[in-house]
Amino acid sequence: MKNASFFVMIMLVSFSAYAQEICPTNNGDLKIYPIQHASMVWEWNDLTLYIDPVGDPAAYANFAAPDLVLITHSHGDHLSKLTLEGIHAESAPFIVPQEVADKMSEAFKSDLTILPNGEITEVLDMEIEAVPAYNYPVTETSHHKKGVGNGYIITIGGKRIYISGDTGNMPEMSEIKNIDRAFLCMNLPYTMDIDEAAKATLIINPKIVYPYHYRGTGGFSDLEKFTALVHDKNKDIEVRVLAWYPKAL
Repeated sequence: MKNASFFVMIMLVSFSAYAQEICPTNNGDLKIYPIQHASMVWEWNDLTLYIDPVGDPAAYANFAAPDLVLITHSHGDHLSKLTLEGIHAESAPFIVPQEVADKMSEAFKSDLTILPNGEITEVLDMEIEAVPAYNYPVTETSHHKKGVGNGYIITIGGKRIYISGDTGNMPEMSEIKNIDRAFLCMNLPYTMDIDEAAKATLIINPKIVYPYHYRGTGGFSDLEKFTALVHDKNKDIEVRVLAWYPKAL
């Protein structure tokens, strides 16, 4: 009951306080809006960036059509043709891994950049680096194979922001450095549990970490325990919870 009551409390607080997150940069504020699960919208100056947009297009009605779309991989909670059609993304540039490009319809291929793990591109005054995102340890039954999906490090206005996509606590976490803010997944059996997510957070050592993608087959991850695990080793890392699951309120 303690964990359940804490979750309700933190969700209520986050919904009122963190339905919009402000990240000051060297060139104006970056506004981050959680939509659901792993989907989010960023506004920076006159640009609108969509990351893994899925779900009801009505959830995006208050935002401009995308100037850029990033997709981490092709699973249905990260890639949706119906959502892309509903947000009028046909003329937007996309950054995707190869397996997403292979599954996209022709309507969204007019400006498509395929970015493999380890490669960097620059677009709209942002630097975007694709980093590995896969289940670890690697097994034949892994939901996310090595080299298929992307995480992203986005450098925007001098801030480095890590988007994990669906990943485990892989060895390459030690190569993700100088991160100001990190969005880190944690849901079994698809990504990692909170213990591994806490270990990954401590390796990355961001100034702020946002748990996201934290609803799995067993319900919601224990964010209270995740926060305790992080702060037991490093109290300087701030854990912030955003309103990823408003329908749960």
